Amino acid sequence: MRMTQPRHPLTDAERLDWLRLIRTENVGPITFHRLLDQFGSAKAALDALPELAKRGGRAKPLRIATKAEAERELQANRRFGARLLCACEPDYPEPLAAVDDAPPVVSVIGHAHLLQKRAVAIVGARNASLNGKKFAETLARELAAAGLLVVSGLARGIDTAAHAGALGGGTAAVLAGGVDVVYPPENEALYRDIVAQGVVVAESPIGTQPQARHFPRRNRLISGLSLGVLVVEAALRSGSLITARMALEQGREVMAVPGSPLDPRCHGTNNLLRQGAVLVERADDVLRAVETLRPPAVSERPRDLFSAARPADPDESELAKARAVVLENLGHSPVTIDELVRGCQLSAPVVLTVVLELELAGRVQRLPGHQVSLA
Repeated sequence: MRMTQPRHPLTDAERLDWLRLIRTENVGPITFHRLLDQFGSAKAALDALPELAKRGGRAKPLRIATKAEAERELQANRRFGARLLCACEPDYPEPLAAVDDAPPVVSVIGHAHLLQKRAVAIVGARNASLNGKKFAETLARELAAAGLLVVSGLARGIDTAAHAGALGGGTAAVLAGGVDVVYPPENEALYRDIVAQGVVVAESPIGTQPQARHFPRRNRLISGLSLGVLVVEAALRSGSLITARMALEQGREVMAVPGSPLDPRCHGTNNLLRQGAVLVERADDVLRAVETLRPPAVSERPRDLFSAARPADPDESELAKARAVVLENLGHSPVTIDELVRGCQLSAPVVLTVVLELELAGRVQRLPGHQVSLA
């Protein structure tokens, strides 16, 4: 978890700094928020990056996004009709802002105000059955009519059916690539309809072609925007189950539609039900499951190592001794930050600072669940 940042509009200069920081080499969402917590602003963090990476053992200069590059990305969004929302701004969806690894910057095109509605995600198999797609479309239509925003990923199958059903009442498509890149291509017409009547969201820079590694990141946005995730059809190794797992990690409700044990496309959803997911046979089941839920607020996140009040910067001599200890305790198997603190027998601020330096140097990687490992 990270410290709570006041929600306020950014100036043009601040927006450029945010964009430069998140587009900088070795800076992911968690690192971005950690830097913001430690230095107070994106500008101050940018100024500190070279020295931090050097102290972490990096030999060559860190590749920091330039002001010109950030300006070009901003202009490309404007030309396309999209806008950038930063995680501290009032228009940024608060449920997503409450997620540990919330994207600091997202591109949005369409009706951004829809992201303030209570939302439910509907996801499922790309090779969905005819009945599965029909059910997803009907369910989405009824949920949208009840006032919910239906969120999905614009993929083939269940996602496509959910967007089509909810189009008249409100739907959000979350893309794995840039906000301007339609995937799969056959959903071009649906994409245009969603831009006209709903909203499209993307974390990747405009123009980015989707790759396999982008889809799990996309899935955490789908669940992060929503009160709950409904899986309609999913095989045991389906990407939809990744979305369901992320929903659980984010404290969201997980729901599933039961299916035939003879259909491999239902094995994943039936297993979710076996593990305690809410059984859904009609729209009322979803509405009852989420009626008492409310979007998590940033200020409600439990406090831990990432949200403690900022301490005084550790002394350099203390950090010098700590770097060897931290590296000795790290391996290629992930460990949580609090396990690392206990194992090193060092203070949390010292360990967090050393991990930050090592990450910027490219020697450590962060993983879900506040875990780190050697890169």
